[in-house]
Amino acid sequence: MADKRDYYEILGVNKQASESELKSAYRKLAKQYHPDANPDDVKGAETKFKEISEAYAVLSDADKRAAYDNYGHAAFDPARGGGYSTNFDMGDLFSSIFGGGGIDELFGGFGGMGGFGGRRRSGPRRGADLQMRIQVEFEDAVFGTTREVQLQSHDTCDECKGSGAKPGTYAQSCGDCGGSGQVRATQQILGASMTTVRECPTCRGEGKIIKEPCQKCRGVGKLRSTKTLTVTVPKGIDSGQSIRLSGKGEPGEKGGQQGDLLITILIKPHKVFARQGTNLYLDLPITFVQAALGDEISVPLLDGSEEKYVIKAGTQPGSTVHLRGKGVPSLRNNRNVGDLVVTLNVTVPTSLNEKQREHLRAFNEAMGDEYNKVGVWDKIKNTFK
Repeated sequence: MADKRDYYEILGVNKQASESELKSAYRKLAKQYHPDANPDDVKGAETKFKEISEAYAVLSDADKRAAYDNYGHAAFDPARGGGYSTNFDMGDLFSSIFGGGGIDELFGGFGGMGGFGGRRRSGPRRGADLQMRIQVEFEDAVFGTTREVQLQSHDTCDECKGSGAKPGTYAQSCGDCGGSGQVRATQQILGASMTTVRECPTCRGEGKIIKEPCQKCRGVGKLRSTKTLTVTVPKGIDSGQSIRLSGKGEPGEKGGQQGDLLITILIKPHKVFARQGTNLYLDLPITFVQAALGDEISVPLLDGSEEKYVIKAGTQPGSTVHLRGKGVPSLRNNRNVGDLVVTLNVTVPTSLNEKQREHLRAFNEAMGDEYNKVGVWDKIKNTFK
């Protein structure tokens, strides 16, 4: 045992480490070197993982730690008169750290547990959620609508009621795992007794075996079908947001709850209006005369109606007008409605006849030197003054 590494060195702690420091170090290293977290080097990770576990099993036991501090690895070498053993049960070790959650609590994020104890699958399981996308018109997203959609999913087999067994027969408890869905194995590795829990290969973790499968669903308990659903698109929904239909996903197994259907909304662009949050935006052209003299104009609204608005004399190009409550209802509270923001763009004629040119020259002359001789750069400089 002379070639074995120091247990404190393995865990990366000093000899004065407290119980909580040992536990924290072990949790961190065990998660880092667990084989499921190292698919590219499973064997190397497994060796490291077992080395870490052995070190913690010794140092977390007060008596074994004291013996190790006094005699080193010789305390666990029967050939040299050692009175202690490094044998430990992996399941008991994890339970002592994580309570009833055991290894699943630490490594739930890695999916299957490989050779260190898969999750028990024999209980009820919730059905999978389904996802789909639908495209709606710009107006429908603002004012709400209903849509019919077709969904391909599974339904519980009406012949066997989801059991997978032929009517009149029943699934039987697996003889290899006793109905638990798991089998345990103990082996000696690096002087330690390692107990692993694996998914039962006979029943694939189900705990039961169907000897006479249902002929309609072939023992699956589900049948694929196409359903037509009516979907309510709420007022104010925005592009990329989703509608959740509870219980419209895949059916659960062994009495488990049915999954949900998530429908993501995609909104077609509008030719005139744009949207940001609960505000609508509109570019509205006006003439130079309207901008200079002022006028009553008609502003088109998304619902097809019009709103009268009086623009002031001397309105500048790019000025904005806010029509309160003419935008998009809030998805959370439809009584809160955004604004319609109108940008007034002054149009410039692209072709003029001679008479029109004469009128413009006369207008320009009538405006005098103050209007004509102050250049753009002078105006910019004057703003800084």
